[in-house]
Amino acid sequence: MDKEHNFDYQSSLLDIDCASTSSVSHPTDEDLASMNRQMVTPELMRYLETFEFPFINDVTNYEKLAKIGQGTFGIVFKARCKRTGRIVALKKILMEKEKEGFPITALREVKMLQKLKHRHITELIEICSSRASAANQERSSFYLVFSFCEHDLAGLLSNASVRLSLAANILITKDGILKLADFGLSRPLFSKFPGYPDHRYTNRVVTLWYRPPELLLGQCHYGPYIDMWGAGCIMAELWTRTPILQGESEQKQLFLISNLCGSINPQSWRGVENLPLYNKVELQQNLNRRVIERLDPYIKDCNALNLIDSLLVLDPSLRLDAEQALDHLFFFTQPHPAPDVKDLMSTISTNLFEYTVGRGAHSARGRGVHHQNRQNICSSMVSQGQYVDMVF
Repeated sequence: MDKEHNFDYQSSLLDIDCASTSSVSHPTDEDLASMNRQMVTPELMRYLETFEFPFINDVTNYEKLAKIGQGTFGIVFKARCKRTGRIVALKKILMEKEKEGFPITALREVKMLQKLKHRHITELIEICSSRASAANQERSSFYLVFSFCEHDLAGLLSNASVRLSLAANILITKDGILKLADFGLSRPLFSKFPGYPDHRYTNRVVTLWYRPPELLLGQCHYGPYIDMWGAGCIMAELWTRTPILQGESEQKQLFLISNLCGSINPQSWRGVENLPLYNKVELQQNLNRRVIERLDPYIKDCNALNLIDSLLVLDPSLRLDAEQALDHLFFFTQPHPAPDVKDLMSTISTNLFEYTVGRGAHSARGRGVHHQNRQNICSSMVSQGQYVDMVF
């Protein structure tokens, strides 16, 4: 989360006081927790437990059926509306570490989803809350209620041995309709293609394994091209069944990208030397581009290989945009897309999510998990619960 959105008003006042009085020390987290407990009087507890937020319903209107997801910002449940019987997805917003109220990521997600109404974007139905109680430290919990999608792409790929796959944010309904989810880090773009917007954005966005090289090198003026890099990574994942660039740090991610896409330098990427971090990180040189060579053992369709190769381009200005990608020969040659995948999806009898499919692997992480057909994973590092680099 950006520091500007994580401003601690109480701490700022303490800083001002301490500037002129060196003997005054900052209270610890334990001190603040103790102060908060002392402030919760019986009268305040009774008030909080009976307080109702206007304009939003109580979450008790829904019956939780199963936990189907968990991430940094929330926990997702499959639930049923008690009044209508409709199956929904309940996303509980994690508030434990919030000092300034409702998380900015949740506010952004709500704002975006209220504006984005599209067949392929998950539908936000309403926002609910639970009453404050001793069980939740006298703080109400908030839930985003979404239309339910039966699967996510990571679950359908049955990739139980890998966490943090962006494919978990690509949902699939029982009718085979794809829907995008998780807009917590989304921001509106104020400038149109082509070129970069004038506004500055944070570059600490996009799951690391899908983060394009321009963000890793500190670019703050960017546009839709960053999504095309992610689309290339996910398309390759449909065949490899695992993310193709699994770096454990930003430096290692650049290392893996260079090994796959060639050296990052002004010859392969015009103007890259002007990016903030270009001269501050170690970049390998004299490496050839090997996208097709590395993926050829997995992908036998030459048009698919060419499309992925055209998306995983270092220079963002040379990457295909969405319209160009949809016009690629891959989509117009055999085998053609099925006109209706509803019958195919109906053969899947259970809900497949990354969390539920990989629950056994995730819970066993750090206890010698067995990874089949993952020859690039170092078993000793996996047994220690560390993420390791995978090279294709």
